[in-house]
Formats: sequence, C-alpha cells, structure tokens
Amino acid sequence: MAPSPDRGLSHRGVLHEYAPRLVAFEFTQPASVNKPNSLIFVGGLTDGFCTVPYVSKLAEALEPTDWSVFSILLSSSYNGFGVGSLDKDVEEIGHCVRYIRDLKASRQPGAPSKSAKIVVMGHSTGSQDVLHYIHAPNPLPKPEFDIGLEHIVRPELDGAIMQAPVSDREAVLAIMKSATNPSEVRGAFDQLVSSAKKQPWTEEGNDTLLPMNMTAKLGLPGDAPLSARRFLSLTSPDSPASPSQDDLFSSDLSDKRHQETFGAVGSRGILQSKLLALYSGSDEWCPAWVDKEKLMQRWKQALEAGGASWAEQSGIVPGASHNVRDEGQRDLIDRVLGYLESI
Repeated sequence: MAPSPDRGLSHRGVLHEYAPRLVAFEFTQPASVNKPNSLIFVGGLTDGFCTVPYVSKLAEALEPTDWSVFSILLSSSYNGFGVGSLDKDVEEIGHCVRYIRDLKASRQPGAPSKSAKIVVMGHSTGSQDVLHYIHAPNPLPKPEFDIGLEHIVRPELDGAIMQAPVSDREAVLAIMKSATNPSEVRGAFDQLVSSAKKQPWTEEGNDTLLPMNMTAKLGLPGDAPLSARRFLSLTSPDSPASPSQDDLFSSDLSDKRHQETFGAVGSRGILQSKLLALYSGSDEWCPAWVDKEKLMQRWKQALEAGGASWAEQSGIVPGASHNVRDEGQRDLIDRVLGYLESI
C-alpha cells in the first residue's frame, strides 16, 4: 500500500485509453513525444496514478533517453484490488502492451516492427503481475467462473522489472504477530478463512464479499471490498504446502514452487531479455525473519535453471523503504537506467 503524495504536483503528458474504461498516462514533453521505447509501470495494492513517489522521478531521469514512461491503471487499481486477480491484471497489461506497440509504430513510420522496446515494471503486488505475465500459460486457461477474461495471447516483452517483490501472505502474518491484540487479530483471520473457504462464490457464480470490518483488522483497507476468492489468494492459508496464485514471493516456498514460477519463465518465451529484481533494503512490509539475499538467490537459481537470465543490476537497494519514498531513489533509478541501456 502506498501513502498519498506529500503535496500537490502536476505532470505533463498524454492520457491514453488503451482499452475500454482503462487508461495509461504517458509522462512526456511535447518535444519528446516520438520516443521509440516504453517503460510501463504497474503499481501494487491500492496504487494508482502518482501514488508511488519515484515514478515521476524515473520519468525525469529518462527524459534525455529514447524511453518514455507509462503509468497504467488496471481495473484492480486503487480499491479495485479486492475483486481483481493476477489473471485479469495480465490480460489488461497485455492489451496495454499491444496498444503501445501500435502507437509507437504509428509514430515511427518505416521503422522495423521490432525496433521499439517495451519493458513492464511492477511495484509490490505489481511485481506479482510481472512474474505472472512472464511465467503463466499463454493464453491463460479458462477459469472456473467467468471473471471477464478474454484469453488473449500476451505479447512478448523486451524486459521485466520487479521492485519490492514482497509476500502479501507474510506481510499479513507479520501484522498478526506484531498486533497489540494478536489473539483477536488471529481470530479474525481464522474466521475469514473459514467463511471464504465455505462460500467463495454465490450460486450464480459471482464473488462473495467478506465483511470489511473484519478484513480491516488484518491491516487491509477498511473501505475496499474484498472477495473471498482474492482474500484466499493474497493470504494463501494453505501455504507453503499448497500456495495460491498470488503467493509467489514468500520465503518458505519450496524449490518445486520456484520451478513452477521463476523456473517456467524461460520455456514460456515471453521475456526476451533478463529479469531485474530490486528488493528494498528497509522494506517495512517485509518481515524481519526474511533473509532477502538468500531468497533472491533462490529465485535466481530457479530462473536460470529454467533457461532464463537474471539481470546483473538486481539486488538489495540499501536503506530503501517499500515504495522508495526517500533514501535509495537514486540507486533504484540508476539500476533501472543501467538495465534499460543493457537491452
């Protein structure tokens, strides 16, 4: 979750409708509208335009280059995350990638179709979107119930970046352990799990919504509707033995799980270059028991064993908070710029 900006700011750019009711904001100056390459930024839970402070700074740093930055809104942005899914997110990201490829081609008449590069960068739960995009079957399998997926073939990406890839499940566990009334919070969690498992769907095949006064006790937004289906995916109560779709980054997942996720990237063939992973050194949503270096090494091993490549700019950003509000911004931006130059 990202706090609101400290002050009002304005940003020059272009708002694009990349699909019906879905938009992306391109940070751009009039003189640089014809940049061939694109970085698409995907926020985390509760994020939307301008909620992650380093995005505009990254766009400024890329101004002298051939890269423009797009901040994308998904149907799961802001308070829509509770009724969304990784499947739906990556379908919408795929539509945006295709839209931007066509847009950049129209701005560069006569240029080779593969000359423009597109990289997707995810923050927090947006990192789950990034990994899901590049490792899940393409197209996605048909879901048990229709949740608005079109089963498109997701376009290839020239690069992929995961920033602050923390585990939502472990963040909730940490909240329960550190609560002033842990028994009450644990009781609320157990009650929600029982209720969600009992009736994840209505008889008509629609999402069942959980009581918001209960989900708020777990540190989740008290004004955001949360479906039983997404709650079980985010908190993954049967992990690590049987992890949910959203449980990609927990520190206790097995090597087999990593083989199914990071290890599947190479065989999918969607990612055309290396994967960049940037973990915040002082991430407030990462529990103290997580060994970040060891965890990232396991991801790297699984990724490379499956035939994909790990970017050399990957690593821990010293002192950085979850959304890199202050310390670590320059380091983060330098790593991203170096990665973009490499591809």
